[in-house]
Amino acid sequence: MEEILVRSKFNPLITPQDLPYQANAVFNAGVADLVEEVLLLIRVESSSGRSHLIAARSKDGVGGWRFDDQALLHPAQGYELEANGVEDCRITWMDDLQAWGIAYVAYSPHGPCVALAKTTDFRTVERIGLALAPVDKNAALFPRKFDGLYAMLHRPSIGGGSIWISYSPDLRYWGGDKLLIPERGGPWWDGMRVGVCPPPIETEEGWLIIYHGVKEVAGGPVYRLGAALLDLNDPGHVIARARRWLLSPTEQYERTGDAPNVVFSCGSLIRDDELWLYYGAADCSLCLATARMPEIMEFVKTENEE
Repeated sequence: MEEILVRSKFNPLITPQDLPYQANAVFNAGVADLVEEVLLLIRVESSSGRSHLIAARSKDGVGGWRFDDQALLHPAQGYELEANGVEDCRITWMDDLQAWGIAYVAYSPHGPCVALAKTTDFRTVERIGLALAPVDKNAALFPRKFDGLYAMLHRPSIGGGSIWISYSPDLRYWGGDKLLIPERGGPWWDGMRVGVCPPPIETEEGWLIIYHGVKEVAGGPVYRLGAALLDLNDPGHVIARARRWLLSPTEQYERTGDAPNVVFSCGSLIRDDELWLYYGAADCSLCLATARMPEIMEFVKTENEE
């Protein structure tokens, strides 16, 4: 099967050896298109085993990455619910706030929680606070409100693990919870659990959702990427979900590492009609794959499980 997403010939784009300090792994970066440069808010697993988030910037989004002098979010900054690390952020431009909203995992002593923050420059950050109690992760904000409410996708650890949607009037108090995209079960490629990847992408036909799906095989879990489409005005309604995956770990740098057989994305950007999807490979390095948006949209609709 020919995959729609095409890997960059420069993969891996960033490895631990590219950092200006010692670290075990770099992966799962949130993405912000700053027009004149691309910013990745990278998850770095340090030699302590805990993770922090630090910004890297590039003029072309492929090479020449420059790292900020200090982490934007770090467990040493004194927040109790982040004592075990901060992980896997998704970045969304929020028009009404005129700021970037950051949904991330606060790894508390009680388990992973969903926390929110905002920034205008990625050099300073304002923590909004805990949004969802443990055990919950894989959260991403929508860029605009629906009937006056913010919306967020996330994955509470109930059963295997499904994508839910919740709503808030102020980004602090969340409710109206609804199961949105369940794991399929059985032998499916996304049968064990699913979680949102980049923040929802607005198109004329609906909100494009790239998500990861997990299948348990004899050698352990395999993480792949798939796609679904949500109603433009009612994101709590799924209008299409592709049967097949978009990207599967096949390259050596995706199949070998701290978490073998894993492709996992937290961020993307759109250039002209092309999706640039940044992804972590085997929980060790950062990579890039691209595809034309019309091809992805056609894929979701023609491969719709319904």
